[in-house]
Amino acid sequence: MKSFQFAITLLLAATIAQPIYADQVQIAVASNFSKPLEEIAVKFKTETGHEAKISAGATGKLYAQIEHGAPFEIFISADSKTPKKLVDAQLALAESQFTYAVGKLALWSSQENRVDQNGEILKNADKFTHLAIANPKTAPYGAAAIEVLEKLGLLKTLEPKFVQGENITQTFDFVSTGNAELGFVAVSQIEKDKVLTNGGSVWFVPTDLYKPISQDAVLLNKGKDNKAAQALLDYLKTPDAQAIITSYGYALPQAEKTP
Repeated sequence: MKSFQFAITLLLAATIAQPIYADQVQIAVASNFSKPLEEIAVKFKTETGHEAKISAGATGKLYAQIEHGAPFEIFISADSKTPKKLVDAQLALAESQFTYAVGKLALWSSQENRVDQNGEILKNADKFTHLAIANPKTAPYGAAAIEVLEKLGLLKTLEPKFVQGENITQTFDFVSTGNAELGFVAVSQIEKDKVLTNGGSVWFVPTDLYKPISQDAVLLNKGKDNKAAQALLDYLKTPDAQAIITSYGYALPQAEKTP
């Protein structure tokens, strides 16, 4: 009898030790942040029991899907204005919006010595045929690239060479496969995987050439009663999640003003 009671006690203790009321959360995430989020989701599930279901795409296209009733509960954007548009449309909760990371732009080539450290190759249009860029209408990194080219006075010259990706992931693929000799990508895409150690060349675009890419997250109306959704947003602010975010080359919002 005592051994039976002891076994029941152990079973109850094991049950209590496991996350209770684990749930799922449906997340729409900008393509540039899909890999970091996948890594964060693994730790999130280990610590909370909640499971994150991730759908990645261009920020503008995800906005359109949410607007048309897609069943997402959290939106993790590549900018701050699109979550604000959802708040203004009463599709998201205003008090939940916050900046989780600050993105950075790079000009990258999979070929060694193709891109110099000052981006001077952009001024030598005869040295390349194709320049990959994400769709500036739907992808904030594409809009940032256009801003850079405008400030450098090179937009009209280089526009005929554009190979446009639907999102920043497709843009990266154009460069990595050689379909474009160079392209504007997110620093996070080349930083975490250490692609430069396998060859390639990069210009880390000075941040004074484009507006800060403040990337915001927001709780959508469909997730307001889902404890897993709020838990995921809270988890993005933890040191464990922030360590993953910075490992991909992003800056944290509070660290952006540090010299």
